[in-house]
Amino acid sequence: MSGDPVAGVTAKTFGQLPDGREVELYLLVNANGLEMTVMSYGGTIVSLKVPDAQGNAEDVVLGFDSLEDYLSPAYRSANPYFGAIIGRYGNRIAGGQFEIDGTAYQVPTNDGENSLHGGDRGFDQRLWQVSAVDAKDGVGVVLSLVSEDGDQGYPGQLETQVRYTLTNDNALDIRYQATTNETTPINLTQHSYFNLEGEGGVEGQSGILDHILTLNAEAFTPVDEGLIPTGEIRSVEGTAFDFREPTPVGSRIDGDDQQLQRGKGYDHNFVLADNASDAKNGSDAEGLVLAARVEAPQSGRIMEVYTTEPGVQFYSGNFLDGSLVGKAGQPYEHRSGLALETQHFPDSPNQPDFPSTLLSAGETYKSHTRYEFSTR
Repeated sequence: MSGDPVAGVTAKTFGQLPDGREVELYLLVNANGLEMTVMSYGGTIVSLKVPDAQGNAEDVVLGFDSLEDYLSPAYRSANPYFGAIIGRYGNRIAGGQFEIDGTAYQVPTNDGENSLHGGDRGFDQRLWQVSAVDAKDGVGVVLSLVSEDGDQGYPGQLETQVRYTLTNDNALDIRYQATTNETTPINLTQHSYFNLEGEGGVEGQSGILDHILTLNAEAFTPVDEGLIPTGEIRSVEGTAFDFREPTPVGSRIDGDDQQLQRGKGYDHNFVLADNASDAKNGSDAEGLVLAARVEAPQSGRIMEVYTTEPGVQFYSGNFLDGSLVGKAGQPYEHRSGLALETQHFPDSPNQPDFPSTLLSAGETYKSHTRYEFSTR
């Protein structure tokens, strides 16, 4: 891979926010020449170049070449959260309301009547502090953010660190850690959209519908018309949500299942069989389990997702509509990328039977997710 950047971490200015603060872009290159760029705004993964079965590296995440595209009215209106760190609470909270020890809290409702991905100005729209770190198994950066008490209506000051490591065995390793001075809900995740054929797509192919997906989930959480979980844990047996065996994403996506119609495709939380029973925020669980496997039939790229989280939100890019043009100059059409957001369940603050997302003062929130890349 002659001519490729030398292994390590380098930084350059990516642009300025409207208030004049500079946004930095960090290039991470591992010992094999795998490349990833991350910007300090939103902790956003801007690009991730992964080789195919013939050794040809292509960018496999959706995004843009300029900061201006991430700040544009068109992007803010569509709000797909390309590549961003999501917090303080990933996914939805019904009515933007919850109670802690009898005290009611209201957070912004930015998704119809509900709160989505932390509110009007979640962690995806914050300027993170970033520093390169030594990693014995690759190259990495640590991103830090302080969310003050009352930020977006959430109680307690939350101090968050996210560590991205691009390992020398071609994995993106993500470790989340946070502390608070007052009990608060927390549910951090990463919102990259993947197309393992390359983010520009393949001529004659329908986005990610041909990708072969396996999910280590025997159940999912059905949703109401506002995409809020009903509280039921439903078996995937005999449904369009059964991905326990390798299945093309598009094989059942447009069926008459009411849940698919509500999500306009897949936009659901899957209950991970090996993690759901003992999940607790603040735990020091390090037991990664295989949550998902995705294979692109043409390029031969494979992505395996391991996590300590009890759930994963599989989102099939249903709201992409071609209005945003990506790095390869191609519009991001309907279902041109998929997201696998490892997480605690949506609306957990209002669902007593779901694993708790409350973090108390004196506890340390820890979560670990790993995306491993290979080829067949």
